[in-house]
Amino acid sequence: MEIRNAIVDAMFCIIYKKKALTWKTGIERRTECNLPTSNMAAQRRNLMQSHQSWTDDLPLCQLCGVGTAPNCMYGTDGKDTQSHPNEDTHLRFRSEDGCSLYGVFNGYDGSRVASFASQCLTAELLLEQLSADHSDTDVRRILTQAFEAVEKSYLHTIDDALAEKANLSGYMLPHSEKVQERLKELEQEVSGGATAIVALILNNKLYVANVGTNRALLCKTTTDGQNQFFQLGRPHNTDNDDELKRLAALGLDSARVRQAGQIAGQSSTRRLGDYRVKINYNDIDLLSAGKTRPIIAEPEIHGSQSLDSVTGFLLLMSEGLIDALECAHGPEHVNKEIVAMVAAELAQQTTLEAAAQSVVDRVKRLHHDVYTSGRQRATFCSRHEDMTLLVRTLNYPLADGVLTPTQAGGRIYPVSVPYSNSQSTSKTSVTLSLVMPSQSTLTNGTNTASTLEEGTPTPGSQSPTATLQSTNTQTQSSSSSSGDGSLFRQRGSQAAQPDETGRVPPYVDFTQFYRLWGSDHGDGQIAQGGLGPQ
Repeated sequence: MEIRNAIVDAMFCIIYKKKALTWKTGIERRTECNLPTSNMAAQRRNLMQSHQSWTDDLPLCQLCGVGTAPNCMYGTDGKDTQSHPNEDTHLRFRSEDGCSLYGVFNGYDGSRVASFASQCLTAELLLEQLSADHSDTDVRRILTQAFEAVEKSYLHTIDDALAEKANLSGYMLPHSEKVQERLKELEQEVSGGATAIVALILNNKLYVANVGTNRALLCKTTTDGQNQFFQLGRPHNTDNDDELKRLAALGLDSARVRQAGQIAGQSSTRRLGDYRVKINYNDIDLLSAGKTRPIIAEPEIHGSQSLDSVTGFLLLMSEGLIDALECAHGPEHVNKEIVAMVAAELAQQTTLEAAAQSVVDRVKRLHHDVYTSGRQRATFCSRHEDMTLLVRTLNYPLADGVLTPTQAGGRIYPVSVPYSNSQSTSKTSVTLSLVMPSQSTLTNGTNTASTLEEGTPTPGSQSPTATLQSTNTQTQSSSSSSGDGSLFRQRGSQAAQPDETGRVPPYVDFTQFYRLWGSDHGDGQIAQGGLGPQ
C-alpha cells in the first residue's frame, strides 16, 4: 500500500509542479511540493475528478493531425444515438531534445484506463528517460518498462476499491439495497481497459509499440511517385496464430479461444487494465487453466525503422476506425483504402487536422451509406465504435491553399445538391462533380493496386459518397444525371491556366442546375457561361 501511494503521489505531484524531470519517492515528492502527507489523498481525489493534466503544458507536435468520431448506433427511424461517451484518447508530443511521442488508445467500459495510460506513459518516456546515446536495444527496453510501469501503476490505483468490493461481496446474501448500490459504484470505478498503439521517433528512427488491436501503417513515397505502405505488426487478437501459441504454452485451449472469438467481451489478447482478466482470470472459464496471467500488457515492439530521406506519412488508427471500414467493404483492402484517402486529403487540405478529420468523416459516411443501402453488408453496419486517426507526416507536403483542385491535378466525384423552392414543396436534385486530388499509384510491397473496392459506392449508385476510384494519374470524369449526359465539362489531365485577369476557367458547369432553377421559377432564364442568374 505504501508503494502504491508513493507512485501515485509522485505522479500527482508532477501535475502540480508541471516541470518535474525525474520520478522520485513519495516522501521526496511531498517535500519538494510542500504538500503535507495528510492532504495528498484528498488532493488526489480532487484532481481525478477534474480535467487538469500535467501534459497540458507539453509542446504538441506540429507535424501531426488527429481526426475523431464518437460511437454511433443507427436507428430505423433515421435518428442516430451515441451509446456511451467517447472512450478513445491520443497523445502527440514533441520534446525539446527532438524526441517525439504519439499514441492512440482505444478504451472500453469507460475511458479511465485510456486516459491514465496516455498521461502515465508520457511521464515514463518524456522525462529525460530517453537520450540520443541510447541504442535500439536500450530504446526497446525502455518502451517495455514504460508499459509495465503504466500497468502496475493503474492496478495499484484501484487496490482500495477492489478490497472494498471484495469485502462487501462477502456480506451475507441477500445484499441490502445500500450494499448493492455501493457494489455497483465500485464496479464502475474499477472496470474497463484499453488497447494502445504508440510510436516513438528518436534520432530520426521510428519505433512502434503495440498492445492489442489498434494499427500502425507507414507509407513511403518512392522516387517514381508510388505510395508504398507497410503494416507494422499484427493485432493481438484471437485470430493471431502467434498469440494462440503463447496462450497454448500457458495451458489454454487455443482452439477453444479461437472459436470463442472474444475473451471477457473483447477480442484482444493483450490489453492495459481490465482487472477481470488480470487479477481474477482464474474465475473466467476460458482462462482458468492458465499457469500464469494469460492476458498481458507487454508490448510488441517494431523498430528501429530509419526515417532518413523518407517522404510519406505514419498512420495510427484505433480499432473502431478499422472495424467500421471492414464492416462496410470487407477486411481485404482496408489498409489500401485508408492510405488512399489520407493521400487524397493531404493533397487537398491545408492543415493536417483537417486532413485527418476528413478521412474519419469519410469512413463514417461510407459506413452509414452501406447501412442505408440495404446491400448484403448492411447487416454488419448497424453501429460503429469510437474512431480515431492520427496522421504524422514525414517530409510530406500539404496542399497549396492558392491552387484550385484541378491545378493540383484531380479526379472528379459526384455530390448530390438538392434545391428547394420556397414557393413550392417540390425539390430539384442535380448531381455535381467535385474534383478530388489525383494520387500516385499505391503499392503494397511490390504489387501495384487500384483503390476501388468491391462494394464501394460508385457514381452511378444511390450513395452520394464514393471511395477513390483509381490510382492512375489521368483525370477522369464520373457523373450521374437524369439529363442529357452533358452536365459536366470534359477536362484533360493538364492543369487549367489562369487567363489575363488571373481567373481560372470553371471546372464545374452549372448550366443544367440553373436551367432547372429557372424552370422552377418559371422565368426560363439561363445564365450564360454557368455563372448563375443575372
